[in-house]
Amino acid sequence: MDLREQERQRQKEHYEVILAGAGGQGLIVSAMLLGEGAVREGRNVVQTQSYGIAARGGESVSELIIDTEEILFQQVEEPDVVLALNETAFGRYEGRAGKGPLVIFDTTCLAERGENNFCGFPFTKLAAELGRPGAAALIALGAMVARTGIIRMDSLIAVVSDTFPDAAAGNVRALRLGENLIAQQLKPG
Repeated sequence: MDLREQERQRQKEHYEVILAGAGGQGLIVSAMLLGEGAVREGRNVVQTQSYGIAARGGESVSELIIDTEEILFQQVEEPDVVLALNETAFGRYEGRAGKGPLVIFDTTCLAERGENNFCGFPFTKLAAELGRPGAAALIALGAMVARTGIIRMDSLIAVVSDTFPDAAAGNVRALRLGENLIAQQLKPG
């Protein structure tokens, strides 16, 4: 994605987002944090979630619509970005990448893809290296926000810090790690 495309994405007023993976990865919480950040920026948000019968380890999906206008239809139809943290989720949404949405995925469990609309990093591995194995979704959320500009990173950091004050330092470190992954990827040369 070139810099003009990044700027166009940052100026967008309507976003449709899917976060998918396994129960227990923190995707529902990540969606709530993203939605709260958008609300604090004065936007409207609809967030839905579904998960398998066995929540931990079963399929988990959260969808968000973020808009400056009233949201009338509350179902994601054309996602702008999909975050897939396991093979099942990736398999379900990878076909959409050819149609335009960015698919961010975890290369800890999935092979790299070279196509334009795929963006992969070893989120789970990096979370383990941080000593916080449960922080993969936060690292991925930081990368997603940095890559798309859905909300400002400072809004997300404020929400995460307010929501989890006792773990704020570690959670912010995870978000910043995701942000830095994108900065390194987009660095010229």
